[in-house]
Amino acid sequence: MIVSGGTIAVVGGDEVAAQARSDAKIVDLRGKSVTPGLIDAHCHLYGLGVDLESVSVRGLATEQATAKVVGAAATTLPPGEWLLGRGWDQNKWPGQAFPTSATLDQVVGDRPVVLRRIDGHAIWASSKAMALAGITAGTADPPGGKIVRAASGTPTGVLIDNATELVESKIPPTTADARERRILAAAAKATATGITAVHEMGIDDATADVYKRLATGGKLPLRVYAFLAGDTAHPEALRTRAPAPATRRFVMRGVKFFADGALGSRGARLARPYDDDPNNLGLWVTEPAVLAAAVEAAVDGGWEVAVHAIGDAGVGSVLDAFAAAEAKHPGTHRLRVEHTQVIAAADVERMVATHAIASMQPTHATSDMPWAEARIGKDRIAGAYAWRTMLDHHIPLAFGSDFPVEDVGPLLGIYAAVTRQDAAGNPPGGWYPAQRMTLEEAIAAFTRDAARIEGDDTRGVIAAGKVADLTVYDGTLAPDRTLLSLAIAMTIVDGAVVYASGEHAR
Repeated sequence: MIVSGGTIAVVGGDEVAAQARSDAKIVDLRGKSVTPGLIDAHCHLYGLGVDLESVSVRGLATEQATAKVVGAAATTLPPGEWLLGRGWDQNKWPGQAFPTSATLDQVVGDRPVVLRRIDGHAIWASSKAMALAGITAGTADPPGGKIVRAASGTPTGVLIDNATELVESKIPPTTADARERRILAAAAKATATGITAVHEMGIDDATADVYKRLATGGKLPLRVYAFLAGDTAHPEALRTRAPAPATRRFVMRGVKFFADGALGSRGARLARPYDDDPNNLGLWVTEPAVLAAAVEAAVDGGWEVAVHAIGDAGVGSVLDAFAAAEAKHPGTHRLRVEHTQVIAAADVERMVATHAIASMQPTHATSDMPWAEARIGKDRIAGAYAWRTMLDHHIPLAFGSDFPVEDVGPLLGIYAAVTRQDAAGNPPGGWYPAQRMTLEEAIAAFTRDAARIEGDDTRGVIAAGKVADLTVYDGTLAPDRTLLSLAIAMTIVDGAVVYASGEHAR
């Protein structure tokens, strides 16, 4: 192909070389594969930057092993400074019980520590952090949140969903310079995995301001399609606050809300109780009536809307809100259900009726499959992680990773989508294999379809006249485990190389 001025000018075979200008830079890929530039349609780029500067406790096998890593990290910090980390997952530990402050206190002493769970929907805090937040046995659970307690009523140190703010609001504020440093570090990691654009889900205005400065200064190496973190307590402000003008690399014309929590911490809201916790329906992070009012206000103000919904009741409440907003404000609004993880059969047709977009993350299925069926049972699991169902109903579908909840890299998601297997190739044939996709469909969900839900038809395909966002692979893409070892050779945005490995880095 010939690329000129950031646009694909010509696509063809061997004859294309003869059409290039004499001063053209020639890049011979020597048989490597190329796709349109990969887009992660649901991630937390700034959150990845925070994660890169925090203590990682991802994948550790016990509560005690996790605490040991935290204790070692604490010795590198000045006394009294907050220690932040992420990645614990009690589902990987013997007994699968939530951890306690006491275990942290043994290794960090009188230091405030906050460790986010792998899914971001719960925290594990030290006693000092709990004390600074003023949390005692008499502290009530906030709406949409849960303070995990011992049988005596004493808080254990784990807080779920909206309760996490009780502690996190006490963490010292972040400077603009630190935000910039984190964004650039995360962007470098993302482009190295072939990502040319991200949908940044739920940022505050301070972070958006740094993104804008980087974009206008030509320092942002990838495209960022951002969603403001929605304030459901004050939704009326969205009626009069118009989305800001876009730059070439940054736009924020969407707002994100939460219906419920996550399946791993049993905060996803279900229509009937969890199979492995029969007294628990999960949480309404936002009560349905409040959510509906916020969605309507956002739509009235001209905002696109994305709503986190994982449980079947959560998804149903979002579709109720979408239907009400569309009835009051007819038109095209690009309303997204983020995760669409467990959905009732009847709500599939409602996705169609409300013109909802299914924003899904294939690696959630392969991460959750060891325990998800125990959570919700065989009948409900049949309607979970159901991207083939979405495609078959012609529901707009786009894929992301939700990093840093999952690892960065769309190839991991493409592999999960086409195999429904873990990295070792288990289970044979795939987990609920009827939901598998073809390789072409999975690539489209990370490219063309992700661009389309932005309302952009200039990206996501390789054709003359389209934007030259491209991902180059050091090998051939195939619908099998070779996807996991396939390296990225180059990442190209607007016709410029923003990442290159091996010979292309020279």
